[in-house]
Amino acid sequence: QVQLVESGGGLVQAGDSLRLSCRASGRTFSRYSMGWFRQAPGKQRELVAGISSGGSTNYVDSVKGRFTISRDNAKNTVYLQMNSLKPEDTAVYYCAASVDPRVPGPNTKYDYWGQGTQVTVSS
Repeated sequence: QVQLVESGGGLVQAGDSLRLSCRASGRTFSRYSMGWFRQAPGKQRELVAGISSGGSTNYVDSVKGRFTISRDNAKNTVYLQMNSLKPEDTAVYYCAASVDPRVPGPNTKYDYWGQGTQVTVSS
């Protein structure tokens, strides 16, 4: 069993930066691929960024060049650095872990989820 705990959300202004963290319990973190998702009110949850167990990454087009996903296996933590934030980035952000080690894609099945952290970007 893996528990995921997100932190780092908050209220910021457009153009500001935030770094989200997701700390995982357990000793097998390095084997998992990880994803950051977000869900805005009235919208479907979307995969924002993913990272494989080996460190390969992918991003949704709307955040490319602004967001960076990274992982520190020694700390059992995955990060999402968010720069140049926009009001449309406002959402609850969730991290998720998959036993599939490949870079996450649209068909990746996620086995564990965090509780989410709110990010609000004011204009």
